[in-house]
Amino acid sequence: MSDQHLFLAVYLGRKDSPQMKAWDALSESGRHGRAQEGMRAWKAWVEKHQADIVDIGGPLGKTLTVGTHGIEATANAMTGYTVIRSASQEEAAKLFENHPHFSIFPGESVEVMPVMPIPGG
Repeated sequence: MSDQHLFLAVYLGRKDSPQMKAWDALSESGRHGRAQEGMRAWKAWVEKHQADIVDIGGPLGKTLTVGTHGIEATANAMTGYTVIRSASQEEAAKLFENHPHFSIFPGESVEVMPVMPIPGG
């Protein structure tokens, strides 16, 4: 498995995006139906790629930023994450083509980045 590397996939979606506005414009039953369809598709995606998934991850909640200024509430576009093992970043990214996060749910995209070794570690 030495030719396999870890990649962090971060699901992105803004509350004010056109996708979210269209989702919010659906009737309650329309959203419920799409959510059920999306969860079936997400489970099928997980089943199809289970050998590549190291950590299924999950949804992300509200964000606190910690810095020299202290701690404060903030907002960003990150909505969830998954950790993948793959031979290349391109191969890892291809796993997310047409992913339910943005093909059914109102997410915007998935960013896939390598998990790098700690320098000097």
